[in-house]
Amino acid sequence: MRHARRTFRRIARLAAVGGLICGGLMVSNAVAGEADGREPGGADGGASASAELGASLVSRLGDGRTAGTWIAADGRPVVAVTDEDAADEVRRAGARAEVMRYSMGDLRTATATLREAPRVPGTAWAVDYATNQVVVHADSSVSAADWSALSQVAEGVGGSVRMERTEGSFTTRLDGASPIFNGAGRCSAGFNVTNGRENFLLTAGHCGPVGTTWFQDEGRGGEVGTTIERSFPGDDYSLVRYGSAGGGSATGDNGRSGVVDIGGGQGVRITGVADPVVGQQVFRSGSTTGLRTGRVTALNATVNYREGAVTGLIQTTVCAEPGDSGGPLLAQGIALGVTSGGTGDCTAGGVTFFQPMTTALSALGVSLVVDDGAGVGGGERGDGGDGSQAADTPASSPATTDPDGARAVLPPVGGAATPGGPGGTTVTGIVDFKSLVPGLGIIAASLLLLMTAHWILSERAGRSRYRSQYAQSWG
Repeated sequence: MRHARRTFRRIARLAAVGGLICGGLMVSNAVAGEADGREPGGADGGASASAELGASLVSRLGDGRTAGTWIAADGRPVVAVTDEDAADEVRRAGARAEVMRYSMGDLRTATATLREAPRVPGTAWAVDYATNQVVVHADSSVSAADWSALSQVAEGVGGSVRMERTEGSFTTRLDGASPIFNGAGRCSAGFNVTNGRENFLLTAGHCGPVGTTWFQDEGRGGEVGTTIERSFPGDDYSLVRYGSAGGGSATGDNGRSGVVDIGGGQGVRITGVADPVVGQQVFRSGSTTGLRTGRVTALNATVNYREGAVTGLIQTTVCAEPGDSGGPLLAQGIALGVTSGGTGDCTAGGVTFFQPMTTALSALGVSLVVDDGAGVGGGERGDGGDGSQAADTPASSPATTDPDGARAVLPPVGGAATPGGPGGTTVTGIVDFKSLVPGLGIIAASLLLLMTAHWILSERAGRSRYRSQYAQSWG
């Protein structure tokens, strides 16, 4: 019996120590994954590398033999192909292949047919790579007659188009990181951009026409600036020139503006710009609903708002509500887009669309203001890519609150941030604490097992001392 107890204690101690080591390594890896630029919650820290591999294979094989690429849940790139020879080439390159019926050329022909049909407000469509179809969504505002007419167009195209009804309505989110007001509505600040001489604010185009004056509060206090360029519908972006209160010098204090507010007194330093990839985890910050996360489900989406059609959008599962329009979409410090509109809300969930940053930067002839860690923003131009891959840009650097420890803002809308200033707090990214749970659970279980083994040992020692004392007292 004593031998069995000793064996149990020995095994328990070894298991507990092993569990502590294993749990510690899991937690370390999870934290390291955030620090080195991994997508939070993703299985692969190399989202950019996976996207590049998938995009290179699509480029090599061509539109006639491929039908898109995306990142799977395990982080591996997946390429849709139309024949087994192409599938073998994809597998040899280290990616996963899915043999599909329709090529990208077929799917583009389908979307072109939908664009040529009479426009129906309340509809949206995008290519779903995983199902190899163009999915057409029709919201609750679409009448039975319009649904029937659009269904006939889809039937004429063939099996490459799928029709779906969607609850709610596709609307712009007029009412972000930092709120900005125009006297009649509210939007969110997006990203700061520069032409090398002045800094500007880039936000959604539907927020207001050219000449709209923006303020920091609803009482028209603290003038932010005036909209000087706008594209909506068609695209959904606008450029706001900062007023005298906001400054705007690209070389002065307001150059330190490459920071996005994510709530809770924290911000993320913006270090680059890129196009997203399908399957990538992304984050959106807005003045109405704060920080929200989801995944990219499609690129080059078309939405028929009541005001007109907008094309080339990023489709995601991130929720949004009125007031979030124009707010930033990012992933580990990389600017991806600004909020356009969608359906649903952050209670029931929904679909949200974003204007790609690369398209807006190229059209406006400006560069993104980035934070290089020294507090002085620099310019980095988007490459205007086709959305098939994410650029090889660094992970996010720490961002700060202001010196008083107040809620971080997107300066110069709310004043210049002071990176590394007294009392400031920093974050190196947006941490997904779910990734820490398994390791912490193993550590807790190991500690419990170690305490149990120690308790058993203490109980046995106590009984031995009692028997010894009892035997001596009865001599």
